Amino acid sequence: MGLPLVMVFMGLLFNDIGHAFSDGGISAGETVYVPVYSHIYVAMKGHPFELAISLSIRNTDLTEPITVLAVDYYDSNGKLVRKYLTKNRDVAPLASVDFFVSESDTTGGFGASFLVKWKSTKRVNEPIIEGVMASTKSGQGISFTSRGRTIREKPE
Repeated sequence: MGLPLVMVFMGLLFNDIGHAFSDGGISAGETVYVPVYSHIYVAMKGHPFELAISLSIRNTDLTEPITVLAVDYYDSNGKLVRKYLTKNRDVAPLASVDFFVSESDTTGGFGASFLVKWKSTKRVNEPIIEGVMASTKSGQGISFTSRGRTIREKPE
């Protein structure tokens, strides 16, 4: 792996460390946008390097559960590719749930995303919702995370 690529990934790593120590908010529900990548471009010719995606939803509240209402996967054009939930899913305090997109599933493209809708009966610590992208090929491994961003205070 060339020095510029290493520097890019180190920048991503330290950027996420800074986010890890920021204060989370309090909410009773949100719609969260999570950018993810089914591939990235590598090498001088921009060859696609396919990635597996794990979407992680972590309830950070110590005492109250949250309910995940929707986990929807979109492609680079904003078209719905897949709905991951057929019914609401409860997440206990300090518990987590995850959803997986295979490395061979490139339908999302470079600009893929998830929309996650969650709610709680009380105001709780906002969950941490992030995408984890990873892959290994020919002795080279790549992994990085992408943090979700609240785009609507109340889920629809």
